[in-house]
Amino acid sequence: MGLGKMFSSKAVLNVNGKIFAMLVKGKFVAKLPKDRVAALVSSGAGELFDPGHGRLMKEWIALGDEGPPWVDLARDAYAFVKSGGR
Repeated sequence: MGLGKMFSSKAVLNVNGKIFAMLVKGKFVAKLPKDRVAALVSSGAGELFDPGHGRLMKEWIALGDEGPPWVDLARDAYAFVKSGGR
């Protein structure tokens, strides 16, 4: 697992060279399966991540302070990305 910079964030976590979680503009952002992201968005726990060019990313969830525990989602994102993201 490494720490890098992307999407104007200094706090980016990656595994095998692939990003699985980051902090962007005060929000925790994680890569998860599309159905999990859709469920989190439907429940009101977060929103689809927009990297700033208007294209929402369906495998990325953005959460504010009111969202579910970040540590659990980071673990799930790590496992998802490490397995190849499928």
